[in-house]
Amino acid sequence: MSEATHWRQHREGGSRFAYRVIRLLALHGGRRFCRLLMYPVTLYFFLRRGAERRASRQYLTQVFGHAPGPWPMLRQFHAYAVTTLDRIFLLAHGERGFAIEIEGLAELERRIAEGRGVLLVGSHQGSFEALRALGARRPDVPLRVVLDKSKTPAMTELLEALAPEVGAAVIDAAQGGANVVLAAAEACRQGAMVALLADRAGEHEAQRAVDFLGAPAPLPVGPWLLANALKVPVLLCFGLYLGGNRYRLVFEPFAERVEIPRETRGPALDALLTRYAQRLEHYVRVAPYNWFNFHDFWQRPADGSASL
Repeated sequence: MSEATHWRQHREGGSRFAYRVIRLLALHGGRRFCRLLMYPVTLYFFLRRGAERRASRQYLTQVFGHAPGPWPMLRQFHAYAVTTLDRIFLLAHGERGFAIEIEGLAELERRIAEGRGVLLVGSHQGSFEALRALGARRPDVPLRVVLDKSKTPAMTELLEALAPEVGAAVIDAAQGGANVVLAAAEACRQGAMVALLADRAGEHEAQRAVDFLGAPAPLPVGPWLLANALKVPVLLCFGLYLGGNRYRLVFEPFAERVEIPRETRGPALDALLTRYAQRLEHYVRVAPYNWFNFHDFWQRPADGSASL
């Protein structure tokens, strides 16, 4: 993939003004009314965003084994629109109005009770924002989320306006690897949960290719190097959107602690990335319209048949 087509080069899907309008409509019109608006919004972006259409087609072809028609692609676009809208309500009102079920909570609680901190590794699937519902249930356990604020400044501004304390708890990935490690380590010393997404690499971040949905896919090594530095329990976390107002948070134990020996660094990273990719693939197949990596994930040339 060339520099020009890296996912970070994709423009944000909405201006600050548009997000302010959405915020006003959401908070004053309610979720039911705004969900109706998501149908024309979905169609608008589906028709306007050719690169994202091609990425959706590529991804769904890998999932289903054949090229999809417009309807499955529209379903993926719509799921993204709805979960993005729900971020506003989750931050503004918490779980109110949602049915959020949690799997693996006992395992997470056991790790939290150890007091060493926990690293939660997720993906761009469903709603990672639903994880904040867990934070509301355990206000005694800080939740720090590692993300790059510079990628979606308009959305970040909107969400921080709704919940300033959430913005203050973010560990900004744009500040550099060493600062992220120090901030995450300090959070773990306080017994916090540190959460990040591990299925998308930064523009200049090191990657290694492993099999994902039947083809070699580049995954970032940074999350696993961070896990190696922190030496805390690692759990996988997936926030699946089930339709309507229903979400499912899934926590899976991944490692008591991640060890990446210097002398076998490459094979150790490949083993970690492969295990992660296998679990990600499992949940992608459980909820195929939930995965929102709208770029050329497999980094291969698009042929004419990929366009729509």
